Amino acid sequence: MRERCMFRQEIYEQFARIGRAISSPKRLELLDLLAQGERTVEALAREADLSIANTSQHLQTLKSSGLVRSHKSGLHVVYSLADEGVCDLVLEIKKLAEKRLAEIGRISREFMEGHPNMVPVDRTTFLERLKSGDIIVIDVRPREEFAAGHLRGAQCVPLDELDEYLDKLPKDRDIVAYCRGPYCVLAIEAVERLRAKGFRAYPIREGVREWKSLGLKIEQGLEALENSLSQQNSL
Repeated sequence: MRERCMFRQEIYEQFARIGRAISSPKRLELLDLLAQGERTVEALAREADLSIANTSQHLQTLKSSGLVRSHKSGLHVVYSLADEGVCDLVLEIKKLAEKRLAEIGRISREFMEGHPNMVPVDRTTFLERLKSGDIIVIDVRPREEFAAGHLRGAQCVPLDELDEYLDKLPKDRDIVAYCRGPYCVLAIEAVERLRAKGFRAYPIREGVREWKSLGLKIEQGLEALENSLSQQNSL
């Protein structure tokens, strides 16, 4: 009997290590960022609005629990998720929170109230129009995230470089912008800026991880990035 109790205690203690590792909002945010592709500590600190020292501490906690891994690249340390299972875990946490916590809906509604006329494109409609080829799809995440994986046919238009692409985007076609998923606001900001310049632009909630879970074709690599830039130059 005592042996069984000790076994359960030791096993559940190990399970609890994962729970403790993801109990921090910032560590969950870092995992969400790494779900887009590997990043340096400096890049993660910038995106998560943290100091490099705090970012490193959070990453070490995640690494000690087996959720992330790292390697050296020149003078930088690059982090990535340990495997796809970690990405699945983050997605499931979001789904469970959406289902069980009313605050998620309230916070989202209040945010959208401050951004009128930003109703996301319906997923079914988007997929139909994507298949017919009558829309322009732009990925407004940083270039390294686009290279790590993007929706097939999407063009790389990083938000911080948006102004440089305005003369390459058509005003006579609908433009749909996506970013990291439902709780990333890069796409909404991009659409607001595009509309202010006279473009017919719309956001969509889903990001690469959601597209992948739906079985859509995801491309990756620098070659795909170069093809996207070539596409824009031909518009």
